[in-house]
Amino acid sequence: MQLVTDTTHFQSPKESALTIGTFDGIHIGHQRIIAQVVDTARQRHLIPTVLTFFPHPRMVLNPSAPIALIQTIEERANLLEKYGIEQLVIQPFDKEFASLTAEDYVKEVLVKKLKAKVIIIGYDHRFGKNRSAGIEELKAFGEQYHFEVIEIPVQEVDSLSVSSTKIRSALNQGNIKQATHYLGYPFSLSGKVVHGQKIGRTLGYPTANIQVANTHKLIPKIGVYAVYSIIEGKKIYGMLSIGKNPTIEGKGESIEVYFFDFDKDLYGKEIRVYFVAFLREEVKFHSLEALKTQLKMDENIARQYFV
Repeated sequence: MQLVTDTTHFQSPKESALTIGTFDGIHIGHQRIIAQVVDTARQRHLIPTVLTFFPHPRMVLNPSAPIALIQTIEERANLLEKYGIEQLVIQPFDKEFASLTAEDYVKEVLVKKLKAKVIIIGYDHRFGKNRSAGIEELKAFGEQYHFEVIEIPVQEVDSLSVSSTKIRSALNQGNIKQATHYLGYPFSLSGKVVHGQKIGRTLGYPTANIQVANTHKLIPKIGVYAVYSIIEGKKIYGMLSIGKNPTIEGKGESIEVYFFDFDKDLYGKEIRVYFVAFLREEVKFHSLEALKTQLKMDENIARQYFV
């Protein structure tokens, strides 16, 4: 897949079948659109393309209301390639770009840069300065600039009853089952394994402390989760804690995972963890022994998800 992050002088090598959106958390609704783009491109000998934006438009247009992202740009790119997209164009979103008129956006970006011949888009798509234009304007531009607009009807979009907002809400509530249902695959996060205080080791539960580098990445609700990772090609099961560590004074916030039946050194390595289920809320225990007892209970419950 060709990944384009600098659109200044970019021009698609061939005509494209295109969809447009932020695609944060490429959910089952997005997947249906992407499949239609890929199928249309193959039938018409076009290049299947996604145009997306970074930063997320809300970060630029409404900076006082920060948004956590379900997926990083890199995570989205990997998924889009898996689903058959051959060209991912990431348009830098700033106030200058946001001020483009609808026609300038269509002419300069969709027609000149992306050579769009077919645009597959939801009925509620808005574009141009102040989101002034919609699907009917896009169809009119299509007639003027010789591209076809395939509208995804309200019935098809609404029948899925899924959105990135609902997925964020589910993750913020620890509702992993619902988030997985909406996404069609497990939510995940990645980070480098760094040294912690090694208190877990003294309890018989040595953990890998994960440092998530991307500050925009959504971190699910504080609590304990059943998770798994793929390490050296093998699926490794475990339990993960996101929390403030109230039992251990001075430890601070952390994301740490204990892998079952695993004792390899992971320090300095980048690992990805996939969330399977929410186990419990974070609790302050009166002693480390009480914490150890609870961890054993957590392990027994988590293992049931992987039988």
